[in-house]
Amino acid sequence: MEKTLKKEETYYENIRNKGYSRRDFLRFVTYMTAFMGLESSMVGQVVKAMETKKRIPVIWDHFQECTGCTESFIRSSHPLVADLILDKISLDYTDTLMAASGFQAEEAKQQSMKENYGKYVLVVEGAVPTKDGGVYCSIAGRTAIEILKADAAGAAAILTFGNCSAWGGIQAAAPNPTRAVPVSTLIKDKPIIKVPGCPPIAEVMVGVVMHYVTFGTLPALDSMGRPKQFYGKRVHDSCYRRAYFDAGLFAESFDSEEARKGYCLYKLGCRGPITYNACGWMEWNNGLSFPIKSGNPCIGCSDNHFWDNDPFTKRVENVPGLGIESTANTIGKIVLGAAIGGTAVHAFAANIAKKKDLRSSTRKGKVNEKDIKE
Repeated sequence: MEKTLKKEETYYENIRNKGYSRRDFLRFVTYMTAFMGLESSMVGQVVKAMETKKRIPVIWDHFQECTGCTESFIRSSHPLVADLILDKISLDYTDTLMAASGFQAEEAKQQSMKENYGKYVLVVEGAVPTKDGGVYCSIAGRTAIEILKADAAGAAAILTFGNCSAWGGIQAAAPNPTRAVPVSTLIKDKPIIKVPGCPPIAEVMVGVVMHYVTFGTLPALDSMGRPKQFYGKRVHDSCYRRAYFDAGLFAESFDSEEARKGYCLYKLGCRGPITYNACGWMEWNNGLSFPIKSGNPCIGCSDNHFWDNDPFTKRVENVPGLGIESTANTIGKIVLGAAIGGTAVHAFAANIAKKKDLRSSTRKGKVNEKDIKE
């Protein structure tokens, strides 16, 4: 174990040692560069970073959670994505995936944090209970509060994977019996990147890590601490059912003919119009599908307090985006009216422009005055 911790390979060296070809490596870098929202011209910079930079030590803690984020991560459709944390980054501790256990596992963790103090990345999966001193989540006699504070002390940055560590998750649902809180409630002196979702998309988690590896800085964050490249637009904006929403065509029930035809699920509680996530354009399982494509409304799992939106089938009353607050009953009429009005305005403007051109040509002796009246 000690030899593994002290071994320093670049990402590319480790990839080659695992049997991947140069072509596999370049395909992976191109794939992730696109997902990170970078221009194709940046592929070379990402390649150079992976070829020259040493692997970042990672400590991955689990508290109040279902392990869904880890499950999502290891089931990425791209083999190098799935291996990035497990093999390509020095994953020195994760009690869910590592072979070691008990004293041996804890020793490896403490050794890595000591040797890489100020350099390692701390990944946290799960909320932290605070009621009664935090006794409702204890590992080896230590509370999650104690473990989190100790592990965060030497971290360069903290990544909160999943809704639980980012917002509190299901554990924080009313009445929140264990008084579960997100990481940001307890840690105030470290940069924290929130990667919410229940669970997040595997490629989103890797993309955040890749950005840190490539540039040595945190990605641009929105006002809620989420990476803009993955949480910068609404699910609604990239949803393939958006055209039906704009036309005012909605499924009234899950077993209706409209639902089978792919009509918008807004009336069935879809929260895509107010949820910021990458599901609509990245999708899951190698771009195969996402909840809305599978016939289920978005429940806003990357948003704070989504678990208390009861019932999930209750629709959002007002939806911004058309210049006014529009309900599902008026959206179609508004869009249709705008289209008709836009056509009329365009025709009127075109007519005026045509007459101006004719007058100009008349002064030059190119047309007759009667053409203008026509």
